[in-house]
Amino acid sequence: MAEREFFTEETGKIRDLVFSDPAYSEMSDDDLRDRIAQMLEVRMQQARVSEPEVAAYYTSISFKVRNQLSSAVFESIRGLGILGQIIADKSITEVMINGYDSIFVERDGKLTKLPDKFESQERLRNIIVKFVQDMGRSVNESNPIVDTRLADGSRVNVVLDPIALNGPIVTIRRFPEEGMTIQKLINYGSITPEVAEFLEKLVRAKYNIFISGGTGSGKTTFLNALSNYIPSDERVITIEDSAELQIRNVPNLVRLETRNANSTGVGGISMRDLIKSSLRMRPERIVVGEVRGAEALDMLQAMNTGHDGSISTGHANSAQDMLSRLETMVLQGAEGLPLEAIRQQIASAVDIIVHLGRMRDKSRKTLEVTEVVGMENGKIILNPLYKFEEDLTVKSSKVVGSLKRTSNPMIHTYKFEASGIYEFLEDPK
Repeated sequence: MAEREFFTEETGKIRDLVFSDPAYSEMSDDDLRDRIAQMLEVRMQQARVSEPEVAAYYTSISFKVRNQLSSAVFESIRGLGILGQIIADKSITEVMINGYDSIFVERDGKLTKLPDKFESQERLRNIIVKFVQDMGRSVNESNPIVDTRLADGSRVNVVLDPIALNGPIVTIRRFPEEGMTIQKLINYGSITPEVAEFLEKLVRAKYNIFISGGTGSGKTTFLNALSNYIPSDERVITIEDSAELQIRNVPNLVRLETRNANSTGVGGISMRDLIKSSLRMRPERIVVGEVRGAEALDMLQAMNTGHDGSISTGHANSAQDMLSRLETMVLQGAEGLPLEAIRQQIASAVDIIVHLGRMRDKSRKTLEVTEVVGMENGKIILNPLYKFEEDLTVKSSKVVGSLKRTSNPMIHTYKFEASGIYEFLEDPK
C-alpha cells in the first residue's frame, strides 16, 4: 500500500469514527485532538481484526508518522483538509487545484499530479470559503473571483463554479520564507554578478525600474531580491492588489493593499486610489507590485513628479512589448489622450526595463536589461545594455548561456553622476 493512499483512506476512516460522537463539533481543539488519538487506537484495533494489510502498515510506521496522521485528521475536521496539508509542505512552490479530484503541485520547477483528492466538490467549496474568510476576504456566487494571500505572503487566486467549469479552482504561489536575494539568483544562474552589481548601482542611484516578463517568469521574486538594495534609511511605500512583497531591510516601510467592494458595491479601494494617496505620505520610493490597468497612468505621473527610484512589474513578452502594454494600460485610465503624449510620459518616467523569461527547461533567466532612451519620430527608443545569449554549441535539454554586455554605451548617466557613482560611465569594452 502506497503511503499517500494509506494516509488518504485512513484519514477518512478515523474521521468517521470521530464523527460517531455528535458532540465532536462542540469540543475544544485539545479535546478533539484527544478524541482523534483515541479513535486512532480504535481504528488500529479494527485493522488487526479484519484488515491484515492495513494492520501491517500501522505496525511498520513510526510514532512520528502516526502523529502526522492524527494531525491530518484534525486538519480535515477543523482546518483546511488536504489543502492545509499541502500548504504545510514547504517544498511545494505552487499549488493548482482544478476541482475536487484534480490537484497539481510544483516542486523544484517540476509539475506533478497528487493522488489525493477532496471528498466532494461541496467539501472543497466549504474549505475555500473558510480559507478565504480567514484571509479577511469573502467569496460567493456574487463575488466568485478573489485574489488574496497567506500569512507568509504567498499569492492566492480563487475562482468558484459555475464560472470555473470543472469545479472550484485554487491557485497558490508560494514564496521562500527566508526571502529572495540577488546572491541566490546568481547561484540559480538567473543573473550574473556583473549585472547584479549594475542593478545595485541603478537602485542606489534611484533609476526608475520596470520588471517585465510572462506568467511564472519570477517578476515578484526578482523585485523582492532587488528591494534589498534600497537604502535602509529611506521611506518606501508598497502598493499591491494582494500584499506579497517581502521588503525586509527598510524600517520606514508602509504597505498598502487594495480592497474589493462589499456586497452592495461600496467600499472598494483601487490601485489608483492607493497610488494617489501614497503621494501624500512623503514617499522616497514607490514600489507597485504589479501594474495591470488604469493605475499605470498614475504610476507614471508619480515617477515624473520627483518620485525617482520607483520599481514595478508587468506582464509582457519582451521589453518592447512592455512599452506597448503600458500604452494600452494608460489609455484605460485616460481615454482620448494622444498616443504621442502617452509615449512621452512613458519615455520620461521609465529609465530601465529588466525583462525575465521562463526557459524550455523551466529555469528562470534574466533575458535583457535595457535603457529607455527617449522619443524619436514618435516612437520610444530602447538601448539594450545586456542580453541573454544561449550557448548553442552545448547540446543539452538544459539552457546554457548568460547575460552579455552589448556594445551600446549607457546614454542617461546623470543619476549615476548625481549619486557619485562613476563605475558605469565608461563605454563598454
